[in-house]
Amino acid sequence: MSLIIGVDPGSRKTGFGVIEIVSKSSSQIKYVTSGIIRLPSGPLPERLGVIFDNISQLIDEFNPQQMAIEEVFLARDPSAAIKLGQARGAAIVAGIKKNLVIGEYSPRTIKKSVVGNGGATKDQVQHMIKTILNLPSSPAEDAADALAAAICHAQTISFGLNSEGLLHYSKGRFKQKISTSS
Repeated sequence: MSLIIGVDPGSRKTGFGVIEIVSKSSSQIKYVTSGIIRLPSGPLPERLGVIFDNISQLIDEFNPQQMAIEEVFLARDPSAAIKLGQARGAAIVAGIKKNLVIGEYSPRTIKKSVVGNGGATKDQVQHMIKTILNLPSSPAEDAADALAAAICHAQTISFGLNSEGLLHYSKGRFKQKISTSS
């Protein structure tokens, strides 16, 4: 049994989703939980602390071994991209502090993995998450995006890539941990 927490970071709300890999095949995954961390209005540093604390609590509660997170995408507003990057950082640090393996995926890669189209709409992602995980209804957008990231990570692992040596996934390549022992 392996659990993956997916995170869709944001400076106003952050989606999360936890799935379980039931077998080595990514086609056998099970929904565990999902939701949205709604951040208070106020200074960004306080909101980042809320992201860190909540992701840390989720990791403590569900004990995932791995985390999947969406990479920063180029936004029309550079300040929005910077805030998104900081929200990602808060979530990633929570995962690193709990010794999780972190996988980073572009939004296009995540959408392609669950919908088959990197330019899929939010509605299409929600529909496919409902279908793939056999849910009674579609999850909220941010939760669906987080679950999609987790599913993308599960699929990446299932294609024969050893997650033990995985440091993180970036720009289509795994970066392996380097052993310092002789």
